[in-house]
Amino acid sequence: MSMNTFGHMFRVTTWGESHGPALGATVDGCPPGLVLSEADIQPFMDARKPGQNKYTTQRREADVVRILSGVYEGRTTGTPIQLMIENTDQRSKDYSEIAQKFRPGHADYTYFTKYGIRDPRGGGRSSARETAARVAAGAVARAALAALLPGLKITGYMVQMGVHEIDRSRFDLGQISENPFWCPDAEMAETWATYLDDLRKAGSSIGAVVEVTASGVPAGLGAPIYAKLDTDIAAAMMSINAVKGVEIGAGMGAARLSGEENADEMTMGPNGPEFSANNAGGILGGISSGQDVVCRFAVKPTSSILTPRDTITKSGEATRIVTKGRHDPCVGIRAVPVGEAMMACTLLDHVLLHRGQTGGNQGQIG
Repeated sequence: MSMNTFGHMFRVTTWGESHGPALGATVDGCPPGLVLSEADIQPFMDARKPGQNKYTTQRREADVVRILSGVYEGRTTGTPIQLMIENTDQRSKDYSEIAQKFRPGHADYTYFTKYGIRDPRGGGRSSARETAARVAAGAVARAALAALLPGLKITGYMVQMGVHEIDRSRFDLGQISENPFWCPDAEMAETWATYLDDLRKAGSSIGAVVEVTASGVPAGLGAPIYAKLDTDIAAAMMSINAVKGVEIGAGMGAARLSGEENADEMTMGPNGPEFSANNAGGILGGISSGQDVVCRFAVKPTSSILTPRDTITKSGEATRIVTKGRHDPCVGIRAVPVGEAMMACTLLDHVLLHRGQTGGNQGQIG
């Protein structure tokens, strides 16, 4: 029984471990004839890779992606695309002391309970290293979306680190690439830099909230009840390692709104329906409305910290543990390109599902 695959028409299977020789993804269902090369994928890999600045893990991985199948003379063939990323900077000895201990906050205990065996080197399959494969697959999805929906744009950014949230009145998309935190608020980026530097030097960590917006999404993607677009987006984001909460549009905040406040009123504009707000996050009844699709997810603090913590061994004995090695003080930073990748994969999947069910036909307004 495979639990390493997601998607319906556009299916992605990831494989490999944090400290194995390589990891990667098998992408099936990609339309044929799309222009695709390793150079098209690499920029997205570079955005996620570790060791780029002092605010991320100092593990040095080039994260060079290789296409092993599914592409011929620069175009996709419609057959499975095999993507491989070699691991080149593993330090498995960093984990030798914890092989018999369960790290609090990690998946060590649950993996061992389920399988009766676990790979202690960097967390094995539960490591955030696995997300490199998702980003590679997401780059393939973006190439397909660029051909099928050239107006679609996916943008991710951090909106909160610990208790420090961005000021929406200072929101500037141009700032996202100007700081190491994918922060659209230049002033808050400076606050985060000082805040995280102190945490990093103390050997601690902090959580974050990432927002991913997709603009140019056509109305009609998704289906009622069991194939809702927001259901699949939420599942995709929740599957990212360390994510503990997901919301669409107003999300949890909708519980504080009245019916009048929450309903996004509609008027007829020159190019079709227009909405007074976007509390729905671009999805109504599980189907895209044509507005921006807006999703946020919360990433927990990295559990690998230098503060000694109580735990137990495999034999059930009480002990203390300090997790050494190279770890992200705020894993939310590198979760931004991962969130973008999962949004791309999910949207392409629903574009293909919609095309397969309706042939692209839609109801017309006006």
